[in-house]
Amino acid sequence: MTRTVYVNGDYLPESEARVSVFDRGFLMADGVYEVVSVLGGKLIDFEGHMIRLKRSLSELAIANPLSDDEYLAAHRDLVARNGITDGLVYLQVTRGNPGDRDFAYPPEGTAPTVVMFTQSKPGLADAPAAKTGWSVVSVEDLRWGRRDIKTVQLLYPSMAKMEAKARGADDAWMVQDGHVTEGTSNNAYIVKGNTIVTRQLSHDILHGITRAAVLRFAAEAQMQVEERPFTIAEAQAADEAFITSASAFVMPVVRIDGAAVGSGKVGPVVTRLREIYLEESRKAAI
Repeated sequence: MTRTVYVNGDYLPESEARVSVFDRGFLMADGVYEVVSVLGGKLIDFEGHMIRLKRSLSELAIANPLSDDEYLAAHRDLVARNGITDGLVYLQVTRGNPGDRDFAYPPEGTAPTVVMFTQSKPGLADAPAAKTGWSVVSVEDLRWGRRDIKTVQLLYPSMAKMEAKARGADDAWMVQDGHVTEGTSNNAYIVKGNTIVTRQLSHDILHGITRAAVLRFAAEAQMQVEERPFTIAEAQAADEAFITSASAFVMPVVRIDGAAVGSGKVGPVVTRLREIYLEESRKAAI
């Protein structure tokens, strides 16, 4: 089946979708994005993603072209048109097409470009890796300094992901000044006893929507949360480790740079957090 995508208000077969070669998203990576998970045909954490989208746009001084209701209607329409039960809706907003290439921002009033598409992922919440865990390797964090803005500048995370694969791992944890920042497309955590440790919010990491939900659920479950940096050595000596993201939800990490974390198997804290997150998120889905 040909996928239907959204481009600037139009619903088109993906083969007919077009964006200008002068679009600043293409030429300058001048744009932001969000990815919303779909479970059972419903959107997960949609409100949180819209709040972060608007923050990202504001930080880059890109005009927000649609209302929350319009974004929601488009997301739901794409899910229905493409018959998505479990999967993802990708949204990208760029500064638009100024008509030529220039480092200067385009004239005021230039319309942003809005693109949305779906990805069907049957059984998204039942990934086998949730029972076996991921392995990660450490790489130096060489990204720009505003990682809190969810921009389409994803080349270095992509390179880090490929390095991880070349080293036989599932993902990479990026390290800056001796401490873990985050994964290539996820937030990073360790567990010691009943305490979950994760880096505090700043310009150094993405303010994860799944992160916020998981930490809230953890506190409600009487787990301790400590927001601070941690090292790779500390992570290797932890009882458990995990990542969170919109598409992986809560995913255990069982090996770091070849060393087993805890028993080397998925632990009880991560297992329970994943169960809670999925249960509560399904209840709140729209």
